[in-house]
Amino acid sequence: MKNYRIYINDNTLFIADSAPKQEKEIQQIDVQNFDFKQLYKSIPADGKKDYLLLDADPQAVFKKIKNSLTLIKAAGGLVKSAKGNYLFIFRNKKWDLPKGKVEKDEKMKEAALREVEEECGVKIYTNDEKLCKTYHVYTIGSKVVLKKTNWYSMTVKGEPKLIPQKEEGITKASWLSTSELAPVLGNTYPSIIQVLEAGALLKESDSVLG
Repeated sequence: MKNYRIYINDNTLFIADSAPKQEKEIQQIDVQNFDFKQLYKSIPADGKKDYLLLDADPQAVFKKIKNSLTLIKAAGGLVKSAKGNYLFIFRNKKWDLPKGKVEKDEKMKEAALREVEEECGVKIYTNDEKLCKTYHVYTIGSKVVLKKTNWYSMTVKGEPKLIPQKEEGITKASWLSTSELAPVLGNTYPSIIQVLEAGALLKESDSVLG
């Protein structure tokens, strides 16, 4: 059975047929008469809580939520250098991974490669398997938007110099080893934690946000 996560700022809504195994407290919400937009409006912008919708058919619950929102598609990459380090960017005062919106008639995988190359000034050598999909919600004007991001595993030759795309708000781009991830884990988005778990950079037990 499929389980889903929707991120609302630093809050996470789990939609699942069983409660996720985690130490962090989770607040269960009644599926009957559930209105996602009401939940979205009620969650404090600076909150860091986990919520759970428990249902025998999480896919149907997720689909209902998705159909009630405006969908935007994006794609990004988890890039590994030949030295075994990973590419991270610093944008909007948080650590992040390169990603961006999919253009009209563009395939998700192609968009991921283009965005990484544009945002970090690198040439991608291989654009490999899809690691995961993440979903996060925000508003554009009066619309509540669900952004679906496909994440891909990528490599580069050697470990090239990075050129952050400053016009996209990226102030820094760095190659980091798995032993240097503490600052990232303490100041990133829950969706990025999910990508790092999917890429086996850390186990779920390691991914406690600071």
